[in-house]
Amino acid sequence: MDFITKKILILVKTYPSISKKYTELVCTAGMDEEGNWYRLYPIPFRKLNDEQQYPKYRWIEARMYKSNDDPRLESYKVDFEKIKLLEQMKSDDWGRKSNIVLKQGIYNDLSKLIEESNLTNMSLAVFKPTKIIDFIWEKDDREYSKERLAAIEAERKQLDLFSNGEDDDVFKIVDKLPYKFSYVFEDIKGRQSTLMIEDWEVGAAFWNWKNYYKSEEIALQKIKEKFFDNFAKKKDLYFFLGTTRQYHGWAKNPFIIIGHFPLPKVMQNSLF
Repeated sequence: MDFITKKILILVKTYPSISKKYTELVCTAGMDEEGNWYRLYPIPFRKLNDEQQYPKYRWIEARMYKSNDDPRLESYKVDFEKIKLLEQMKSDDWGRKSNIVLKQGIYNDLSKLIEESNLTNMSLAVFKPTKIIDFIWEKDDREYSKERLAAIEAERKQLDLFSNGEDDDVFKIVDKLPYKFSYVFEDIKGRQSTLMIEDWEVGAAFWNWKNYYKSEEIALQKIKEKFFDNFAKKKDLYFFLGTTRQYHGWAKNPFIIIGHFPLPKVMQNSLF
């Protein structure tokens, strides 16, 4: 394997998923200084040391190699134990962020994006919806299956990969989201789509508001206020789209929404 070391701006962290081997995984994606995408996977994010846990819009230095078991163009396996944290971009520094995020251009035609993905194995993109119609949710299973949890526990006892001599029993698998969230939108050709959201920010917001208000219904409304009433209506919202490994290359639409780029409209107007 040929390792490379890259400076990456973190733009995407998906809600943690559970895995037999690593217990819990987070799909991370970002861009280098030229606006090229990289998917960094697998990363047991919450088991990284404090000095390695990165927020969005943080530059990191990562040692990685092209995945040989994932055909997606941007997928790289990372030596996650050697991740180095670099500069954190300021929350209001949208000019510098845009210079990276929009450097390689954006997609606004979903059919064209899917066609290009099928031809080149491209699997990450910045997408600009022409019209955002709604933000919706549907109920999902509230617990992971007993079989999956049992398999994880058995593997953990055998390997104990991340304990470093400490008791790994203190690590609690992330709570399963009891809802699936999606945007309904149109592209520039008028194609209407409903795409699921796997942005960690949405999942974290649900639990934070549920714990604060002691009500799922209030939490759901607060999420819609932020991601629809604010992001979709008051910002110039871009989506970060990514294909899933399971559906890449053959599904009618393999893309999901893995992140948001809510550019202030005043800033957006000054860029173009």
